[in-house]
Amino acid sequence: MQKINLDETKLYNLIKRAVREVLEEEMFRHRLESLPFVSDEEMKEIEETYGKPRSFKDAGRTESLEI
Repeated sequence: MQKINLDETKLYNLIKRAVREVLEEEMFRHRLESLPFVSDEEMKEIEETYGKPRSFKDAGRTESLEI
């Protein structure tokens, strides 16, 4: 069996990143499961009332971060 040597900080960061990924996946799954089901008839009624959703193909996002 091969041994891998990691210092404490690298191991901590590796575990932290893995836990963060799992939590993000679970939160995403939870959000999807909490969305209500909309039938085709209901969706048609929503589109007639509010119009079809606009496309976000050209949408952009910028953020500023002060360090």
